[in-house]
Amino acid sequence: MHELGVVIEVVNTVENFAKKNGVAKIDTLVLQIGELSSIVPRYIESCYPAAVDGTILQDTELKIEILPGNAICKKCSKVFNLIANNGKCPQCGGKHWELLCGKEFMIKEIVAC
Repeated sequence: MHELGVVIEVVNTVENFAKKNGVAKIDTLVLQIGELSSIVPRYIESCYPAAVDGTILQDTELKIEILPGNAICKKCSKVFNLIANNGKCPQCGGKHWELLCGKEFMIKEIVAC
């Protein structure tokens, strides 16, 4: 489970941001995770309390937004969700596509008190 290391890095990044911007307390942290990324959201949620213990994020609410794994068909230009359509274009049945989004992992928002 590499998610613990990822969450620790997020905590470090947010703490550095807070120090640079004079933020003493953070209310909410919003992460965006692509549904095709190697990050498992429920593992992030599970290890978050341990990773933030003793930091300025200790009492922070964690919100996770899942970004869709979308692609565009190279044959007919239809944009579709890869997971929902098993990697096949729902319009023409094509299997040749270009990934548009879904592998992201980013800090979307830091809400200070």
